[in-house]
Amino acid sequence: MGQNLQTDALRPIDLARRHGLSTQAVRNYEEAGILPAAERTPHGYRTYSPLHVRALDAFLALVPGHGHGTAAAIMRAVNGGGTKEAFRLVDESHAQLLDDRRTLDTVENALRDLEAAGPPEAGPSETSPSPGATFIGPLAHRLGIRPATLRAWERAGLVRPRRDPRTGYRVYADADVRDARLTHQLRRGGHLLEQIEPLLRQVRAAGGLEPLRSVLDDWHARLATRARSMLSGAAELDAYLNARDRAGGVTPPDRLRTAPDRSHG
Repeated sequence: MGQNLQTDALRPIDLARRHGLSTQAVRNYEEAGILPAAERTPHGYRTYSPLHVRALDAFLALVPGHGHGTAAAIMRAVNGGGTKEAFRLVDESHAQLLDDRRTLDTVENALRDLEAAGPPEAGPSETSPSPGATFIGPLAHRLGIRPATLRAWERAGLVRPRRDPRTGYRVYADADVRDARLTHQLRRGGHLLEQIEPLLRQVRAAGGLEPLRSVLDDWHARLATRARSMLSGAAELDAYLNARDRAGGVTPPDRLRTAPDRSHG
């Protein structure tokens, strides 16, 4: 940066303008431990250094990939000397991203399996109210599961068959059969019922499997953006850690929260 990290004094407004923030936001970040504690002039005004610029650069770069809460926790850990905890938090975010990628892969594999299997067979015309509709016994047999499993999926909101008004039997229409087949594939992939329900909501909102392709493409794009943001955040965090090393290391924990302003500094 070409500046002395220990002696160059910056006002709160200088730090705020550089990052497009308000001076109050800068003070809030310091109070929250996201920034190291500022030095104070004899009159009580805050003064920041280029090290604080690095800290704010790191925090703002971490937010898109890790979220505000985790980014704040990472910075508090670093500023309190807990780099081990900071690295653990970073690792957890990367593990969550990997888990999300595996979920997406599982959904796409399930959809490919459904496409390869072709359209569902129609139930008996004399008992089914519409082509493709079926009852719990035939559907369970087709999937190789017990009827009790379908009833458990219904209680979890994964399949929503209607009741025949005359017999009271469950009637699974085309969309219900699709949901049951997709649930079956995801369960075979190790997904829990509570993980499957939001995915099925996406299928229903998209109007079926074919429109879901755009949802999956968007999902891929969001994961890629998050991964790229994590790389950017890691680079800024590394720069901040290097700057701290050059500036003399750790801020004592008892300095992470400063006394209230006695002025407008």
